[in-house]
Amino acid sequence: MTVTATPTKKKLSPEQIEAFGQELDALRARIVADLGEKDAAYIRDIVNKQKKLEVAGRALLWAGWFPPAMLAGVTALSLSKIIDNMEIGHNVMHGQYDFMNDPQFTAKNFDWDNTIHADSWLYTHNYVHHTFTNIVGKDHDATGYGVMRMTEEQPWHPIWLLNPVFCGLLQTFFQWGTALQEFESEKWFRGEQTWADMAPARKRFMEKAGKQALKDYVLFPLLSGPGAPFTFVGNAAANLVRNLWASSVIWCGHFPEGAETFSIEETEDESHAEWYYRQILGSANFTGSHLVDVLSGNLSYQIEHHLFPDIPAYRYKEIAVEVKEICERYGIRYNEAPMYKQLWSVWQQVFKLSLPDSTYTKGPLAGLREALSFPFRKKQAEQGREQGHVVEATFAA
Repeated sequence: MTVTATPTKKKLSPEQIEAFGQELDALRARIVADLGEKDAAYIRDIVNKQKKLEVAGRALLWAGWFPPAMLAGVTALSLSKIIDNMEIGHNVMHGQYDFMNDPQFTAKNFDWDNTIHADSWLYTHNYVHHTFTNIVGKDHDATGYGVMRMTEEQPWHPIWLLNPVFCGLLQTFFQWGTALQEFESEKWFRGEQTWADMAPARKRFMEKAGKQALKDYVLFPLLSGPGAPFTFVGNAAANLVRNLWASSVIWCGHFPEGAETFSIEETEDESHAEWYYRQILGSANFTGSHLVDVLSGNLSYQIEHHLFPDIPAYRYKEIAVEVKEICERYGIRYNEAPMYKQLWSVWQQVFKLSLPDSTYTKGPLAGLREALSFPFRKKQAEQGREQGHVVEATFAA
């Protein structure tokens, strides 16, 4: 496999790619060797705060007939669910805290406040997505979870005129969409698998999703007595906030302009260094405050997460400084922008890909893609060309 680049930057030889990979291996080894009590203390502190937010949120919803209590309850419970899913669940189930040898923080034992079964997530996300990141035909996430068109490699069909609608619905019901991901139902529609083939996935879905729905929409409302309607609405609102936030974070890391997808053929016989390279090209970071980092599970550093998914995520901020410097030396694009810009870029992609590709290359709307590009994108590209840092790289087998 070789790496080609535009004339603005030299071609990276196999030797350079391997040297690049060795630098990242050394960075990872140094961080792993430093893991210890401070990391354990961090996750325990986060869990403690999350539990307090949940207790406060549910207590306030019990008094939901009083509007300020209802608003405060939804806010606290939303934050609790976001932190449980993003900074705790997602990261613990990646094995980031397995080194503690504490069953509470071991990937195989952990369960979360979500509808997706832990076993399903460990397969669809931890294994498939992080092994075959952005490979069309292998990574379900790369093609919009099977319900969105997020790359031109997906053939256009009139149904994709509803792409923005599908995107909005998936964000609204995100926990249910991810819970159903293991079904790969598009294969059933294409006749590539039978209903019986989906039985194990259906069993896991019914077990976990049923338990979650029972807790949020039956058990806790009943425990609220006369305040049951307020608790029911409050739980639904908190789930909606969590869904919109979590999906927005994930969209920003995977779908903005500049995040590349790959074919199965061009990633065959890929070395570990080339795997690192693909992770960087297919990912994007977004900038924000420390609170944003925590609420996003530190997936604001999606590039670093794709490189080192089993390292405690709160360490990504310190790792990012070195990763960015390494990318700069090798002329590899490091995709980073404020969150609102990355998210707006994603929605531009959603609308653009809802139309036939020819719409943007010929006819009355030709040139619309460039016209829709934000000035900050053009400025980034110009600065990159001047500095020689922007590389349009592809894998060629």
